[in-house]
Formats: sequence, C-alpha cells, structure tokens
Amino acid sequence: MHAPPRWFVHAFWHAHRWVVRVSRGRVGLWRAGSKRWGTLRLTTTGRYSGRPRDVLLGYFEDADHLVTLAMNGWGAPEPAWWLNLQARPEAVALTRDGLVRVHARAAEGAERDRLWSRWAEIDDRLDEYAALRPRPTAVVVLEPRAPGV
Repeated sequence: MHAPPRWFVHAFWHAHRWVVRVSRGRVGLWRAGSKRWGTLRLTTTGRYSGRPRDVLLGYFEDADHLVTLAMNGWGAPEPAWWLNLQARPEAVALTRDGLVRVHARAAEGAERDRLWSRWAEIDDRLDEYAALRPRPTAVVVLEPRAPGV
C-alpha cells in the first residue's frame, strides 16, 4: 500500500486548519454523509499548558454523537489532541452546523467494533492505514454536553 508521506499529510492538515480558521468555518468543513466522512474542528485544552488547541478531524455521526479516530496520520505516536482529551475530556467541536460542546471518550468492546466497521464502510482502506500503526487506534466518541454542563 502506498499511503501519502507523513510530511504531506501533516502539511495538508496544517493548511486546511488555516483555511478553516481564517474563514471562521465557512470554508473547509463539510457534513458527514452516509458514504463519506465529514470534517470538524475540535478545540481541546492542552494537558500541560491549559491553553486551547485546535485540530481538524474526519468524523461521522452515530445518532447524536460524533465519531472520529485517534490515528495521527498513520504515525506511531498518539495524537496530541487525544492525549489532551484523555486528561481533560471536555472540548468544543465546530461542524458545518455550528458549535457543539462535547465530552470525549474511547469506544470499547462491541461499540468499538461496530463503529470501526462503520468507518470501514466509509473508507475501504482503513484497516491498511491502521496496520501502519504499532498499536490499536482509538475510536473516539464525542458526546454532546447539556447546556451549562
């Protein structure tokens, strides 16, 4: 399998994040569909700095939850945003439909298997990409928080 080089993936996501930031989400975010993933901007809190950190992620919807993968562009290390969420699971997701305050958690067991299978329906190379990583990839569920929580 020939995945794009990590430097290219890294540069693409940085450029994409800049476009979303400059346009305030009017450009660069799209809704997930039944046969395609969407994009969202997730703002986490830095686990050491306590400062806001933004990342763009692919996602799909599962009922009222947003589901993404902690894959880090097929690299070995866990993505910083996922480490931030493990330390501080409250975050804000900006989708094409607006801001949503979320609580993050890793899917486990049968739920993880079901959500992974759903990703594999959208991306038929998912297992090939995941095999490039030395550890299992976390399936991250972003659950909407009630206002004021």
